[in-house]
Amino acid sequence: MTEQKEKFSKYEIARILGARALQIAMNAPLLIKLSKEDLERVKYDSLKIAEIEFESGVLPISVKKPFPGRKEDALRRPKEQKISDEKIEEKEAAEEGEIAKEGEIMGLVNPEEEQEEDLGGGDGGEE
Repeated sequence: MTEQKEKFSKYEIARILGARALQIAMNAPLLIKLSKEDLERVKYDSLKIAEIEFESGVLPISVKKPFPGRKEDALRRPKEQKISDEKIEEKEAAEEGEIAKEGEIMGLVNPEEEQEEDLGGGDGGEE
């Protein structure tokens, strides 16, 4: 009785009991003999009857637990392309040039222009 419970997780037990209770509710024959008194004590509840059948170990329901396949070959690391420092610097310079062009198109303020406005402008709030 306890051996069968240890084999299954609580989720598997719930699934097994639910499936068997559905079968009993659809008038499937009971797998164990229950007296009229026992049936009245469990109030003809199909889930309780399924629990009694499960605990007695007569349920012909099994659970498949597939294990992952085993690989014979050792894992290989992907090959990384080696890039020289010069090529990396060239790519960075090209990206910076593109960013500068996009900044001019969008009309972003240059730091030199900001300094000129700060020196010549003032806040204009004082009289």
